[in-house]
Amino acid sequence: MSFERALRWGLVGIAIAGLTGGILARVMGRPDLADLAWEVGTAPVIVGLAVSIVRDLLSGRFGVDAIALLSMSAALALGQPLAGAVVALMYSGGNVLEDIAIARAERDLRSLVDRAPRQAHRKSDGGIEEVPIEAVSVGEELLVRAGEIVPVDGIVGSASATIDESAVTGEPIPAEKTRGSAVLSGSLNAGETFELTVTAPAGESTYAGIVRMVTAAQTAKAPFVRIADRFALILLPVTLVVAFLAWRISGDLTRSLAVLVAATPCPLILAAPVAFIAGVARAARRGILAKGGGALEALARAHTVLFDKTGTLTVGGARLLSIEVAPGEDPDEVLRLAASLEQASHHVLAKTVVAAALDRGLRLKAPERVKETMGTGLSGLVDGRQVIAGSRELLRLHAELSPWELRAIRRASWRSALIVFVAVDGRPIGALLLADELRADTPRAIRLLRDAGIARMVMVTGDRAAAAQAIGAALDLDAVLAERVPSDKVEAVRSEQRLHPTIMVGDGINDAPALAVADIGVALGARGATASSEAADVVILADRLDRVGEAIMIAQRARRIALQSIVVGMGLSLVAMVAAAVGWLDPVPAAIVQEVIDVAVILNALRALTAPLARRGAHITEEQGVALHHDHQTLFRDLDRLRRIVDALDDATPESAAALIVDARHLVQGSVVIHEREDEDSVYPRLAKVLRERHGLSAMSRAHREILHLTRLLDRIVEDLPSEKVDRYLVRDAQRVIEAIETLVRMHTAQEEDIYEAVAAQAAV
Repeated sequence: MSFERALRWGLVGIAIAGLTGGILARVMGRPDLADLAWEVGTAPVIVGLAVSIVRDLLSGRFGVDAIALLSMSAALALGQPLAGAVVALMYSGGNVLEDIAIARAERDLRSLVDRAPRQAHRKSDGGIEEVPIEAVSVGEELLVRAGEIVPVDGIVGSASATIDESAVTGEPIPAEKTRGSAVLSGSLNAGETFELTVTAPAGESTYAGIVRMVTAAQTAKAPFVRIADRFALILLPVTLVVAFLAWRISGDLTRSLAVLVAATPCPLILAAPVAFIAGVARAARRGILAKGGGALEALARAHTVLFDKTGTLTVGGARLLSIEVAPGEDPDEVLRLAASLEQASHHVLAKTVVAAALDRGLRLKAPERVKETMGTGLSGLVDGRQVIAGSRELLRLHAELSPWELRAIRRASWRSALIVFVAVDGRPIGALLLADELRADTPRAIRLLRDAGIARMVMVTGDRAAAAQAIGAALDLDAVLAERVPSDKVEAVRSEQRLHPTIMVGDGINDAPALAVADIGVALGARGATASSEAADVVILADRLDRVGEAIMIAQRARRIALQSIVVGMGLSLVAMVAAAVGWLDPVPAAIVQEVIDVAVILNALRALTAPLARRGAHITEEQGVALHHDHQTLFRDLDRLRRIVDALDDATPESAAALIVDARHLVQGSVVIHEREDEDSVYPRLAKVLRERHGLSAMSRAHREILHLTRLLDRIVEDLPSEKVDRYLVRDAQRVIEAIETLVRMHTAQEEDIYEAVAAQAAV
């Protein structure tokens, strides 16, 4: 490929040298040398073009290049070398520009190969020996040390192991494997050293299969075909007919040559690559790396999008969702004790718990006498108290669960979350719910894709069906395919490809085969998932899913501009052909006119560098967006307190229930109502000046009215407390109102930030 590129650049150099040398010779009064220079500059381009046409014909492809071959050959045959040299420069220059436009980044799999382990620690009679993984046989015992990648498929031979399978299956939370459990190669040992019994040799293991699938899919991918070729069957016969008629009417072959020169398809050759180069440049400004114009052209035709879940639709790691507490306990204290203890653990989830506590500004203490039990949790002393954090089995309590524990387990099940119980001095005080969560920009990303014309969206993930179905329903996806290994993802992509052009969006090594086999693979590359980035055609450098929709819109506009340029260029060329046929243009003026058409086409194609419409007037600044986000963070803390009040009402006495309801009302009046009124008075008028569509703002105002209506209901309940008996029915009504306010405000706040982000993104494009 490098030789072909060098040859194209060489032909451009020869054409430029020939044309320039001929012009200098003509100025010096040597027309014979001028003609010779033009012929020398044209002949190599003719030969190169002829070879290219023959090669394309053998591969079943035919384009408009034949017109350029005819015009250059006829120019030399009819003694018009200057016209031939001009056409040679136009054609060879267009070829180089096209080559630049469609050149894809090298599909370097070094990073994927480098990650693959090459050595294994095999147990032998003499101890542990390090051997190449190719030398490992089925049934042998290996030792996988902490932090190492599992070299081959096998089963756990130790009591337990903590395995991070996110690179292979997409499951974000490390799995606790007991003796006899299967472990996939390519997984990471996130716990202590464990023994592995080999079940498959290196060449047949999961990770080796992933590498093979990526390589096979890349080599099978079809090359990018110029848009111009689609018009060849129309332009070529029309050109030949007009040239023949010009000769028959005038009897002058020079007129036919002028027609051929005027019809030289440089607008077709240049329009698509220039527009797509401009589109690639504009996409890069938005943190979207498209590997060539071919990738952008494929994006523009997409009908279906398949998403991975973990790290793509979700944040890709464990997050603290909520803190469930026993009656009378403080959630912050539960988190502080657990995080203090987890500081001594190397478990992946421990970092999440510690980070959550630090984010809340909690002061952690150094734990003492920490003992970690693999697969279940850890225990130790914090502030002189015995603290245990882990599974309920680790707590070794009575078999019967208390109501708050049942509630915590039920909520963890609903949200597909991992639950970590916390006990102090043998008494359970709370539980932490940890799970992957939806990206903040995912709803907007889905909406952008719908706006871009994507008709079908499918989630395909290695995660559990319950978690995947919940997210699919929340996003209103068209289908959800759960518990899929990499080979299943490839088959899902191929099934969709049989119907429509398909995009695959992912971020992990397990997504690389599907990214490579899709019509267009889009990788979220900000996390450093090198294998998926190398396999993809488009890499989103910013860690934002909504950039996928932007990429499609940029690609669609670049394709529209390319088609406009082609149609306009063909129209102008037809006008020039008619002018040449009636004798108004000689060959050289016809070539110059064609150059003018080329310039017009290029200028039009360069419009793809800019946004569709210049945005003027009022806009939302980054500072205003940050201020809104800060206000929302403060509001979220109050909403967390409302959630704790709702939970506390489950077991409250009549006296304490009345106090809790009053506290909830003070929170709502002092935080929620003030925030909503400020939005109506200051934020929404500002948004109204910049939003093109007012429907979203109207919906937000309706949500405000509903929130204020619920606050009035809560006021009525509080006003009636002195005269009403505080029974379970009143408590239940208060719970429903408070929970409705909390839920609606959270959803409403997320919508506000979504609108702000959308407006800010429009201003930045």
